Amino acid sequence: MKGPIQSVEISYLVHATEDPAKVRGAVQAILGISSPPVTQILEGHFGNKIIHAKHLLTGDAASSALSNLANAMSIEAKDELLGDLDQMIDDHEALYIRLDKQSFLTGKLALAKEDPIRVRVKPRLFLMRGEAKEFFRNALGGCK
Repeated sequence: MKGPIQSVEISYLVHATEDPAKVRGAVQAILGISSPPVTQILEGHFGNKIIHAKHLLTGDAASSALSNLANAMSIEAKDELLGDLDQMIDDHEALYIRLDKQSFLTGKLALAKEDPIRVRVKPRLFLMRGEAKEFFRNALGGCK
């Protein structure tokens, strides 16, 4: 039986000054992703190389990644996320989380506004009971 999470999409930019293998390795290790990301090479304003990386997980891999993400979040980040859930859920009941890229390297995930690792969590709407806010609060293991 498939779980209540339809998909989790993780995307991030790796700038020329960053080590792509280090960032990719940290994301894959924390979220439990075994497959490499789909990448696209972009060019920055001054001609510098930027890598756009994206993972798309479905089924058990998506549920596992969300659980791993929740477990790796700092208490402060989880409290902030749970307190702002209304602002992070779109009209299609998908949850959008922006995490600090540097926090992946330390292992204690924190929220970010600039240069984030973006996570979009799409639930299976027909399996969702009640409001999306409560669904994600339970999925993230919070009680706020």
